[in-house]
Amino acid sequence: MNRYQFFKTFSMAFACMATTISCKAQQTGIIAEGAKLTLVADDYEFTEGPAVDKDGNVFFTDQPNDRIVKWNAADNSVTDYMKPSGRSNGLYFDHDGNLLSCADEKNELWRIDSKKNVTVLVANFEGKLLGGPNDLWVDPKGGIYFTDPFYKRPWWQHTEAEIEERRVYYLNPNTSEVRIVADTFVQPNGIIGSADGKTLYIADIGDKKTYAFTITKDGSLTNRTLFCELGSDGMTIDNKGNVYLTGDGVTVFDKTGKQIKHIAVPEKWTANVTLGGPEQNILFITAMDSVYTLAMTIHGVR
Repeated sequence: MNRYQFFKTFSMAFACMATTISCKAQQTGIIAEGAKLTLVADDYEFTEGPAVDKDGNVFFTDQPNDRIVKWNAADNSVTDYMKPSGRSNGLYFDHDGNLLSCADEKNELWRIDSKKNVTVLVANFEGKLLGGPNDLWVDPKGGIYFTDPFYKRPWWQHTEAEIEERRVYYLNPNTSEVRIVADTFVQPNGIIGSADGKTLYIADIGDKKTYAFTITKDGSLTNRTLFCELGSDGMTIDNKGNVYLTGDGVTVFDKTGKQIKHIAVPEKWTANVTLGGPEQNILFITAMDSVYTLAMTIHGVR
C-alpha cells in the first residue's frame, strides 16, 4: 500500500464531517475574525505542492492523476491547468513568472513557461537519478533549493535509489550547476526561506524535526539549528516570520520556534500550504483528496 492509498483509507473516517468548520476559538491573532475553514473542492486523489502566482492564483498538484490544477482567486473556481504534468509534486514560481515543478515521473526539476513549454533544469546529479525532488524554494537571487527524499512510486521502472544519501540541493541562478548544500537527513521534505533570503527552513519528516539554516552569499548553508521537534510535508512562511508546518492539520510556529497556533483540518493528512489571493491573506491548504481556504490577518511574502 503506497502513501496515497494509506491516507485515503484512513480519511474515509472523516467523510461524514461538514465541509466547513468554525475557527471561532481562533478569532484573534493570525486568523481573521469569524473566518471558517472552507472546502473548495474534493474530487482529487492526493493534493500537493501549492504555489501562488503574481495575481494570487494558486496552482497545486494531484500527483496520482498526473495533473496540475489552478485555483482562480477571483471566483474561487478550480480548473485543470496541465495534464499530463510529469507527475508534478512540489511547485514554486520563479521571479520571471515561470512555474517550477518537482517532476517526479523521471526524478527531474522542471521550468514551465506561460505557454506550458517545459525545460528540464535538473535531470540527474553526477549522472545518477535523484531520489525524487519533492519540494522547493527560490531565493531572492533566483537560485533554487530543493529537497530530495526517496518515496518509491508505482510509475517508476527502478525500485532502489541510485543516490543513497537524502539531501538538499541548490541550483545556482542562471547556470546548470547543482550543489549539495545539506545532508544527513532521514527524509527531507518541506522547505521554505525567509523573505530577506537569510534563513532557510528544512523539515526532516523522517526524523520529525525541522531545522533552520543561515544562507550565505554564495547560497551555501551554515549554522544548522533545530527549529522545532516536528517534521513537515510542506511549509510556508508569512510576513511576520511565522512558519507553517503540515501533517496533522497546520501547526504554526513563530520565528523563535515557539508554537503559536494549530489549525485543525478534517482530513487524515495535510500535505502542503501556501498563502494566496490578491492580498496573499488566504491560507490555501492541500489535504488528501481536498483543498481548503482560510482567511488570515497576516499575508504571504511573495
